[in-house]
Amino acid sequence: MACERGGHYHAADAAPVAGRRNLKIPEILMIETVHQPGSLARVLQVIADAGLTIDHLQAVRREQGRTLWEITLEMDEEADRSLYARIDELPIAHFVGKSDRVFDRHRGGKIKTVPTMTINSQQVLRDIYTPGVARVCMAIQKDPEQAFQYTAIGNTVAIVTNGTAVLGLGNIGSLAGLPVMEGKAALFAALVDINAVPILLEETDPIRCVDHIVAIAGGFGAIQLEDFAAPECFAIENGLRERLHCPVLHDDQHGTAVVVLAAVINATRRAGRELGDCVIGQIGLGAAGIGIVRLLMCAGGGRVLGADINEGARARFAAMGGQPSTLEEIMGNCDIVIAATGVRGLIRPAMVRKGQIILALSNPDSEIEPLIALQHGAAFAADGKGINNVLGFPGLFKGALAARAPRFTDAMLLAAARRIAELAPGDDLVPDALDRDVHIAVAAAVQKAV
Repeated sequence: MACERGGHYHAADAAPVAGRRNLKIPEILMIETVHQPGSLARVLQVIADAGLTIDHLQAVRREQGRTLWEITLEMDEEADRSLYARIDELPIAHFVGKSDRVFDRHRGGKIKTVPTMTINSQQVLRDIYTPGVARVCMAIQKDPEQAFQYTAIGNTVAIVTNGTAVLGLGNIGSLAGLPVMEGKAALFAALVDINAVPILLEETDPIRCVDHIVAIAGGFGAIQLEDFAAPECFAIENGLRERLHCPVLHDDQHGTAVVVLAAVINATRRAGRELGDCVIGQIGLGAAGIGIVRLLMCAGGGRVLGADINEGARARFAAMGGQPSTLEEIMGNCDIVIAATGVRGLIRPAMVRKGQIILALSNPDSEIEPLIALQHGAAFAADGKGINNVLGFPGLFKGALAARAPRFTDAMLLAAARRIAELAPGDDLVPDALDRDVHIAVAAAVQKAV
């Protein structure tokens, strides 16, 4: 994502809706074909005729002259499921059923705690537990700074959520959001070797949220806030920064903003433009939108227009120095357009002006498909699958913890964004999010900024 949750913007011709949006969710079909030329092509043609996009295709096995394919499609609730029967009617194919691949990868959870040493003798047991551990406890009681040397605090992050703004699903509660938190924790471990622990809050009041997080913060070197709805997320983050002497980051705001700024740096440079000379438009002024605008202004962005149907969001934006506007005005006047609304198809192709830079960031469904934006004249276009905050938060936290920073600063965020931009290969706006070397380099830049 870059943007896993939208602002308050709805399409002008669409009535606001309560509950879950009609999202595209991957559906994985298991289809068996006869092993002969053209068999798979006929199946794919049925899928194309249904107006569906193939996200992934893999041959699972081949035996006795037949091949079993796993085909991942982007389907929403309105998609025509009769294509299953149409595939089954083909003389060279058989619709076997649906795969549980996604659920299988979540089964039993995605994270676990493991010891840092082999516990294979009574002496090791006595050293790491009772009675030996008492000496370390007393040392920390005498000098709390010793905890950063003799516990995992200095490399451990709490990922805290109350589940009020999960992906494009909205307020589904913290327990339903736990798979997202585990995913973040798994990425921390895989990309920068940080221990991360999901913390679920059954609380929505900002003051009580702050109290609860402060109460458990002592066991962590840093706090990542995740999937807190706007505007409460702003008060929660500010309250924690006032009361805690450790880095606190609302990833939906600042992690997203860092990666967006990196993409904008490269897009403007390759378009022969200067950021300060561009008119910037932000559609959707929720957590992600406000974070993006704030960092772009900090990086030297000039005139910024913003659109949102929520009056409070527009007022907050105006107080930052932005110019409240409309979707149509932004598309008609802005050189850089960034959308973080959660509204699929909000930007109509006819709205695109030649030479615009368009980042439509809502996941899983963007405001306009990048290919369509490019076909209608955009100089650069990307969506939230490529401009994703996973490029930002691992290095941000690794660098902050390594430097023992008491808080995140704009200098740290800007350093991360510029380093990400520098590491993008060729014509790409950002580098590969799974490249560990990228995250280590970002962490080093953040540490240096501290």
